[in-house]
Amino acid sequence: MRTSSTLPLVFTLVAAQFVVMLDSSILNVALPSIAADLGLSPVGTAWVLNAYFLTFGGLLLISGRAADVFGRRRMFLLGAGVLVVGSLIGGFSTTETMLIAARLVQGVGAAMLSPAAMSVILATFTGPPRVRAMSGWGAASTVGGAAGVTVGGLLTAAFGWQSVLFVTGVVAAIIGVAGWAILPAGKGAAGRPFDATGASLLTGAAVAIVFGVLSAPHNGLVSVAVIGATVVAVLCLIGFGLVEKRAADPVLPARVLRDARVSGGIAVNLLGGGARVACFVLVALLLQQVLEYDPAIAGLAMLPTSLAGFAVSILVLPTALNKLGPQRVAAIGLVLLVVAHLLLAAVDNGDSYLLRVLPALIVAATGVAFSFTPTTLVIAEGIAARNSGVSSGLASATAQIGGAIGIAVFGAVDAARRATTLDAGGTALAAAEAGLQAANLAAAIAAGAAVVVAVLTFPTLRSALTGRQRPVEADAGT
Repeated sequence: MRTSSTLPLVFTLVAAQFVVMLDSSILNVALPSIAADLGLSPVGTAWVLNAYFLTFGGLLLISGRAADVFGRRRMFLLGAGVLVVGSLIGGFSTTETMLIAARLVQGVGAAMLSPAAMSVILATFTGPPRVRAMSGWGAASTVGGAAGVTVGGLLTAAFGWQSVLFVTGVVAAIIGVAGWAILPAGKGAAGRPFDATGASLLTGAAVAIVFGVLSAPHNGLVSVAVIGATVVAVLCLIGFGLVEKRAADPVLPARVLRDARVSGGIAVNLLGGGARVACFVLVALLLQQVLEYDPAIAGLAMLPTSLAGFAVSILVLPTALNKLGPQRVAAIGLVLLVVAHLLLAAVDNGDSYLLRVLPALIVAATGVAFSFTPTTLVIAEGIAARNSGVSSGLASATAQIGGAIGIAVFGAVDAARRATTLDAGGTALAAAEAGLQAANLAAAIAAGAAVVVAVLTFPTLRSALTGRQRPVEADAGT
C-alpha cells in the first residue's frame, strides 16, 4: 500500500488508542465533583476508576482472540459501539451503582477496541511502515492519558462531570464511524474454532488477578477478596493449561509460549509495565507531597513529560527501531526507566524543578516510549500474523496487569516506609520523602529485573551476550 492511501487507516487506528487512554484518565479530576453529587462512599469512589481497569485489563486477551476469529473490523466497530453505550449510561448516572456499571461497560468496549485496532496494524504492515504506525500508537497512548487529566478538569469546571462522559462517547462514536468507512472489510477466519472454554478460563484468570490487585489497597493482602481472587486465578490457569492441550485451535498454543520472544516479552511487560505506570503515579505524589506544589502547578509540572513522550515516539523511536531493532530498543528503554526512578528517588523537599525533577521526567518519558511499543513488537515477532489479535491483546494485557501490580506493590512499600518514619518521630514531610524514595527504588529494581530478563531471553540480546550468532526464527503461533 502507498503511504497516502494508508494514512487515514493509520490515523483511525491510532485515534482509537487515543480515546481508550483518554477514557482511562479523564474522570480522575472529576472524582471529587462526582463524589459530592452522587454521595459516593470511599470504596465506591475508588471503584469508579477501578471498574474500568477491571474489565479493560481482564478482557484484552479474549478480545484480541475474538478479533482474529470473528474479524478485526467487526470487533473494532463493536468495541466503539459498546464504549459509546457505556459513556451514555455514565453521563446519565444518578447512583453510585449505575456509574460503576457504566465504567465496567466502558472497560469492555475499550478492551474490544484497543486490540482490534492494534491487530490491524500488526496484520497489515511490516518493516518500516509497521514501525511508524506503532510509534504513532505509542504517541497516542502518551497523549491520550495526559489529555484525559487536562480535558477532564476543564469540562468538569465548565459543564459538570457528566460532560466528561458524554465527550468520551462522542469521540468514540466519531472513531466508530471512521472505522466503518475506512477499515478493510473482513469476515474473520471462516471455520476457525474459537476455543470458548480456553478463552473463558484465561479471561477468568486475568479478571481475578486484576480484581485481587485492585482490592488489596482497600481490603488488605489477607482479605477474603484478595485470597479468593488468588484462588480463582490459580484454578483458572490450571484449567486453562489442561484445556489448551486438547484444543483444536488453542488461544495460546504451547509452541507460542516456548518462543523466547513471547515468553520473555510477557515477563518484561509485567515488570516493565509496573515501572512505567508507577513512574507517573509516584511523580504526581512527589510533586505535591514532597515539593509541596498545589494541584494546578503539579499538573503543569507534568506537562513536559507528555510533550517529551510524544516527541520521542514520533521523531526518535522510528529511527531507533529501524536501526537497532525492537529487542535492543526495549532494553534501552528499560535501562532509562531504572535511571529515571533512581533520579526521582533522590529528589528532596526544596530541590530545583529544572535541575532535579525535569531531567528525570524527560528520561522517564523516553524510557516509557522506548520500552512499551518495542516490547509489543518483540511479542508480535513470535506470533504469526493470523494471530495478531492475540499478540496485541497479550501485549496490552500483560502491561496493564503489570501496571496494576506495580502500583499496588510500590504503594505498599511507600505506605510501610511512611509508617516506620512516623513511628520513629519523623514529620509528615519526612515520611513522604522516605516513602516515595523507597517506592522509586523498588520500581527501579523492577525495571532492572526486566532488563535482566530481556538480556537472558530476547534472542538478539542473548546472542550478543554469548557471542553466538542468532539463528533466524520464523513466526510461531500457527
